[in-house]
Amino acid sequence: MNLKNQRRMAAQILKCGENRVWMDPNRLEDIEDSITRADIRTLIASGTIAAAQKKGVSRGRARYVASQKAKGRRKGQGSRKGTANARKPRKEIWKQTIRPIRKRLKELRDSGKLSQRIYRNYYLKAKGGMFRSVSHLESHLKVEGHLKEA
Repeated sequence: MNLKNQRRMAAQILKCGENRVWMDPNRLEDIEDSITRADIRTLIASGTIAAAQKKGVSRGRARYVASQKAKGRRKGQGSRKGTANARKPRKEIWKQTIRPIRKRLKELRDSGKLSQRIYRNYYLKAKGGMFRSVSHLESHLKVEGHLKEA
C-alpha cells in the first residue's frame, strides 16, 4: 500500500516534515481510501493522522555538569586549558593580597597603634611584596615591637 501522497498532503496540512507524520497502523485502509485534502483533514481531526513531537536535545546532562562545576568538581588538572595566570591573572591575586593589608595598615594608623613613620615604612614594604597576608603583616609588626599585643 502506497501512502506517499497522503503523507505529503498531511505534512502540508500539519505544517511539518513528512517524517513527522504519524499514521495509525490500525487504520491504514481508511488512510489509503482518503485521496483529497478534505479527507486528510477529517483523518487528522479524528486522530488517525497526527504530527509526531519534534525531537529535542536534552539539557539534563548539561545541567548536571553545570551543577557539579558549581560545587567545584571537574576542575582538576585534566580539565584545564589555560595557564594558572590565564585562569586567574597575577594582578587579581595581587589585588586580593594588597588591599586587605593596606586597609589594616590604615586602621592601625588611624587608631593610633602605628606612627606615621612606621606606617609609611610598612606600607612600602607591603608594596614590595614582603607580606603574604594580614596575619603575616601583624606577626611581623609584633615581632618588631611596633604593635602592642592586646
